[in-house]
Amino acid sequence: MFDITTIGSATKDVFLLSPDFKILRNDKNLGKKDFPESEAQCFPIGAKIKIERAVFLTGGGSTNAATTFSRQDLETAALVRLGNDENADYILEKIKKEKISPLVIKDKKKGSDYSTILLNSSGERTVLIYYGASSGLSVSEIPFGKMKSKWVYIAPGDIFYGTIEKIFNHFHKSKTLIAFNPSRKFIDLGLKKLKPLLDQTEVLILNLEEGAVLTGIDYKKEKEIFEKLDMVKKRIVVMTNGPKGVVVSDGRNIYRAGVFSGKIVDRLGAGDAFGSGFVAGLIRQIENLPPKAVEYAIRLGSANAASVVGKIGAKEGILTKREFNDKKWGKLKILCHTKK
Repeated sequence: MFDITTIGSATKDVFLLSPDFKILRNDKNLGKKDFPESEAQCFPIGAKIKIERAVFLTGGGSTNAATTFSRQDLETAALVRLGNDENADYILEKIKKEKISPLVIKDKKKGSDYSTILLNSSGERTVLIYYGASSGLSVSEIPFGKMKSKWVYIAPGDIFYGTIEKIFNHFHKSKTLIAFNPSRKFIDLGLKKLKPLLDQTEVLILNLEEGAVLTGIDYKKEKEIFEKLDMVKKRIVVMTNGPKGVVVSDGRNIYRAGVFSGKIVDRLGAGDAFGSGFVAGLIRQIENLPPKAVEYAIRLGSANAASVVGKIGAKEGILTKREFNDKKWGKLKILCHTKK
């Protein structure tokens, strides 16, 4: 039996680095629907933009999270759907290198998922993603018999809702604990549509912008967003807010923490690193009750995210169990108070 199985996308990523990728902020002409924080990465149409460097790596919610779990010495499997192409071979090679058990489904018609990341010198990025083979995952091809697991981490990407719903039902009935990191496709469905999934979720992981879209509350009203999410889900709700840190509820207590300081090279993968690090921390501390277990999980998630943003790519900075024992990761102020 695995400690945890991840389900979601697996991509080949190419990072294009250039200081000429400009960030446009607080522009009144930026629509709130598409740019809720009035920010956009812009470059002139028809121009040639110099690229200083191209870096080839892998990404995707399933393999990013699986790498965290494996490096934390947890028995890990990753369910991925790949194309029948060279990118699939590259992705599979990287999965095996991380000592992750690959549960691979091949699509003979669609290519493997692929991302191009436009990265500027401040670490801001825009991602151009092709959802290929992963989006075609169907229930009939899932090897449930090979997926005996204590936990499952679901980062659905562009997978069909009906498929994810049946995956939830299967694992819930088998008493497997579910961690859910919904993609924007699922966030856009709204709370009412997601409620059947949330009712079966042990750990829900979102960022502030996603929480705003899911609840329909302005992103500036963090407290109201979190309170509404906490009303829907009575187990563990995690909402990150970039450099401002994270707020977590375990149903009884509210926890707030900042972030570890450090150089930011690339923000891509920070969410996956925190979410998977948080869940890995819970698994490691499963014998302890809150608040100790949750505080440990916050510290591991925060350390993992801080390490990841210090390097290019979603996996390069993921911490091993030994690396997390470094004293520098022990210094994070976490405030905890009991809910009224």
